[in-house]
Amino acid sequence: MDADTTTRARGGREARRRDRAQRGGGIARPYVVRNIPPYDVLSEDNLVRIEAAADRILAETGIEFRDDPQALDHWKRAGAEVDGLLVKFPPGMLREILATAPAEFTQVARNPQKSVRIGGRNVVFSPAYGSPFVMDLDRGRRFGTIEDFRNFVMLAQSSPGLHHSGGTICEPTDVPVNKRHLDMVLAHLTLSDRPFMGSVTAEERSEDSIEMARIVFGRDFVDANCVILGNVNVNSPLVWDGTMTRSLRAYARANQAAVVVPFILGGAMGPVTNAGAIAQSLAETMAGCALTQLERPGAPVIFGNFLSSMSLRSGAPTFGTPEPAIGSMVIGQLCRRLNLPLRCAGNFTTSKLPDAQAMTEGTMSMLSAIHCGANFILHSAGFLDGLLSMSYEKFMLDADLCMALHSYLDGVKIDDDQLAVDAFAEVGPGNHFFGCSHTMAHYESAFWDSETADNEPFEKWEAAGSVDAATRANALWKKKLAEFEAPPLDDGIRAALDDFVARRKAEMPDMWY
Repeated sequence: MDADTTTRARGGREARRRDRAQRGGGIARPYVVRNIPPYDVLSEDNLVRIEAAADRILAETGIEFRDDPQALDHWKRAGAEVDGLLVKFPPGMLREILATAPAEFTQVARNPQKSVRIGGRNVVFSPAYGSPFVMDLDRGRRFGTIEDFRNFVMLAQSSPGLHHSGGTICEPTDVPVNKRHLDMVLAHLTLSDRPFMGSVTAEERSEDSIEMARIVFGRDFVDANCVILGNVNVNSPLVWDGTMTRSLRAYARANQAAVVVPFILGGAMGPVTNAGAIAQSLAETMAGCALTQLERPGAPVIFGNFLSSMSLRSGAPTFGTPEPAIGSMVIGQLCRRLNLPLRCAGNFTTSKLPDAQAMTEGTMSMLSAIHCGANFILHSAGFLDGLLSMSYEKFMLDADLCMALHSYLDGVKIDDDQLAVDAFAEVGPGNHFFGCSHTMAHYESAFWDSETADNEPFEKWEAAGSVDAATRANALWKKKLAEFEAPPLDDGIRAALDDFVARRKAEMPDMWY
C-alpha cells in the first residue's frame, strides 16, 4: 500500500471512530437485528425427552415457593397442587399459562432513539451484573463503591458495542444495603439515556425502582410500556424464595419485565450432566415466567438461563467452559418452542485478570449466547473472577468484542455491489484491489475497527513500548471517563428524582447487612 493510501485508510479509521463517538453518546445502533440464524443442536425427539423430564420434575417433585402466600394463592387458583410450600404442576399447565406472554416487546429508553426491541431476531448487549468487587491495573481488587458504579454507567453509555445501561453493574458497598438501590437507579437515569434495570433485593426496592421510572416517563406511560427490567433468580434446586417472587410480581404488576433466571452450578445446585441441568432449568424458569402471567396476563417477561460448571476436585465454580456453552444452545431451542424472549449465557470467565484465559473463556461463552439465539445478553462486558469482580480493563475489551459481534450478526449481504463483479473487471488478473473504485467506495465501512487491538507491525509496536491489550484498555477507559458528558435531562425531572431519593432515604435507618 502506498503512502497516500495508508494515510487515507488511517484517516478513515479516525473518522469512523469520531462518528461513533458523536452518535448519541457513542452508540452505533440501539440494538442488533440478527441476519444469521440460531443454531439447533438437538433433534425433535431429544427436545421432547427434555420437556418430558421437566414435566416429571414439575409434577412429581415440585417446586417450593417460600415466604410468599400470594404466589401460593395464584397457583391454587390456576389449578396446581399446593401442599404447604410445595407446588406441583400438571403437565402442560405452565405452557398454557405462558401463552399470554408476549414473544417480543420494546423496552423504551429515556432517549426514544435508544429503545431496544427484545425477542425475535433482536439482540441486546448489557454489562455484567452483581459483582461485589471491582478491579483495575492501577489499584487492583477492592470493594466496589458508588463512584465505581457511576463510572461503569458512564462507560456503558460511551461504548458503541453495548445497548443497555445494565443493572447492579457492581455493588456500591459504601452505601447502606437498604438505600443503595436509590443511588444506582438515579445513576442509570441521570448518567445514561439507555434502557436500564432496577433493584430486586426486596419488594419495596423493586417498587422504588419502578416509581423512579414513573417520575421520568410518567405513570400512565409506564403502565402501558416496559421501561425497566428486574433480574430475578431461582434459588436452585427447585426453590423460589419470597424475596425474588415478590419482586417478580412487583415488576409484572406494573407491566414491567422480569428476567427469570436459574443459576445452576452443575454438581452443586443441579446435576453434573447437561441434560439433567437443562431439564431442571426449564422447569424452574417456566414456573417463574408463568407466575408473572398469573400476576398480570400479558406482562412482558424474559426466559433466562445461567448454566455453569465446577471443578469436581475442589468444588470451585468454573465459568466459560464448553459444557454450559453447548447447553445454552439447547436452552435456546427450548425457549423458541415456548415463543418467549431469551436471556442466556454472556461473557463468563473464572480468570482473575483480563488475560488470555479471560478472553478465551469469555469468547466461548459469548459465542454460545450468539448462536443459541439469545435476545438479551446480560454479562456482556466486565465479568471477571467468576463474577466476583467487575474489571475496568475487561469491560473495555469485552465492549470491543461486542462491537465485533455487531458485524458477525450482520451476516453476509448478497447483492450486485457486494459481489463486486465490476471490480474484477476493473482490476483484472494478477493486480491488487487497493486503489480500485470498489475498494475506495467501501474502505471506510468494509471492516470492523477495533478500539483496543494493535495491528501495527511488530517493530512499530515494540518501539512504542510493547504495550499489551490490558494496558491499552486501561488507557481507553480513563479517556472515556475524562471525555464523558452526561446526556441532557429536564431540570424538573432531575429535581423530582433527587427529592424522591432524599425522602426515601430519610424514611429509613441505614442497614449495612
